[in-house]
Formats: sequence, C-alpha cells, structure tokens
Amino acid sequence: MTIQYFCPAWGNTLPFDEFCRRVKAAGFQGVEMPLPFEDAAKEPILSTLAKHGLAFLGQYYQSFEADLAQHQQNYERHIRNLLSGKPVRINCQTGKDYFTPAQNQTLFALAARLAQESGVPILHETHRGKALFAAHLTRDYLTANPGLRLTLDISHWCNVHESLLADQAPAVEAALARTDHLHTRVGHPEGPQVNDPRAPEWAEALAAHLAWWDRVVALHRQAGTPLTVTTEFGPPTYLPALPYTQQPVASQWDINVHMLQLLQKRWG
Repeated sequence: MTIQYFCPAWGNTLPFDEFCRRVKAAGFQGVEMPLPFEDAAKEPILSTLAKHGLAFLGQYYQSFEADLAQHQQNYERHIRNLLSGKPVRINCQTGKDYFTPAQNQTLFALAARLAQESGVPILHETHRGKALFAAHLTRDYLTANPGLRLTLDISHWCNVHESLLADQAPAVEAALARTDHLHTRVGHPEGPQVNDPRAPEWAEALAAHLAWWDRVVALHRQAGTPLTVTTEFGPPTYLPALPYTQQPVASQWDINVHMLQLLQKRWG
C-alpha cells in the first residue's frame, strides 16, 4: 500500500516554477490542480511538474452551469482536458446540490465511461453545493452506484450537518469504505476550515478528522491499494482573515506543510 501526498495549487501566488520547487523541497510528491485549455498555457505547467519530479492530480471544480445539457457538455470537456495531462487520477466536484438524483446520475455515468476509456480513476468529491454535499444523500448515491469512488473532504459535511457527524455514523462509514483520495482539511460545525489546526481549541475537531482518515488508511492497507492525499487548507477567505485589513490569521503554506508532516509521521 502506498500513499502519495499532494500540495494544492489553490491559493498559490508564486511563479509556478518557484512554487514547484518549494512543493518538492517540503516533501510533497505532486500537485493537485486544474489545467488551462490552451496548449501554450498547459504545456509549461506539465513540463514544470515533470522537471521537479512532481505527479499531477487533476482537479475539476467548475460545476457552475444550471442547465444540465450545458453542464454535462462542459463537464466532459474539462475532464478530457485533464486527461490530456496524464494525471495520476482526477478529482471532480461533480454535479449540483439542486440537481435531481437522476440528473446527477447522468454525470456519474459520464465520468465512469471516461474513466473506463482512459484507464484513469475519476473520483467524486464530498463538497458543499455539489451532488455529494451531504452524508445521507451520498450514502444513497453509493448504494445506487457500486462503482462510485470518492474524494473525501469531510470538512464540508461537518459544516453542512453542523456537527462532528456523531449521528451520521452509518453514512460516514459507507463513505470511508469508498474513499480513494483524501482532502485533509479540518472543518468544524460552523465552517469548512478551522483557522489553524495547530491551535488547542480545535483539538476535538482535529481528532475526529484524524479518526476518519485513519480508517481510510487502514482500509487501503488491508486491501493493498494506493491512496492519495492532498493537504487542502485553502487561502482567504476559506482561511479566516481579520476585518478591514483582510490579513489572514495564519499562513496557508505553513498549515499545509504542517499537515503533511503530521500525516507522514502518522502513516509513513
């Protein structure tokens, strides 16, 4: 069983070559990010990742269209563009919370077809505003789709359900059993990201998330299957900022490096 650790490109403001140098030096093995469509912009990104020996994990988040036909067309366009970059796997924020189950199912089916055609795993993220925004509804989708595999960002569910999910244990366990990629951001009942997971006031929330993630790691060790992890603490305003000045209350980079070191020590 192997674990690959990825750094989010989300929030980066450095030139990409300098960012990749820092990512590699910090001990990450890859970058999770979207790709531009234009070859002139895409190829330098892919060549820079290769230069630094970093793997590419594709990210789709652009599920904005309310019209299903347009949504589906753009969904396929984005996934095929990510596939052109030869990713380790693709993480998709699939669907919308206001689409019907049948509408979201058309997108899951499309992703399954593209994954089969390409041989690249396509995973679906538990994310607010998307198809898998809530624990109990995700359980329904997992039951209806035996092949559906997840990116677990359980911080969103803490926010959606305004709890640390003690009353959602069966749905959470169903999700843990189908997770192949983790976003290790720590959420809490009133938000999807604590201001600093190192702070003692978040010990309970951190412990809950570590227990969930440990369960995923244990399942993959038992099965001998690979797991990928992105330490996806985000920039302001995901990262709380002070009023007026908008000064972030902590460093996104420092937090993500801390999470990498914490998890590498915990899991190897």
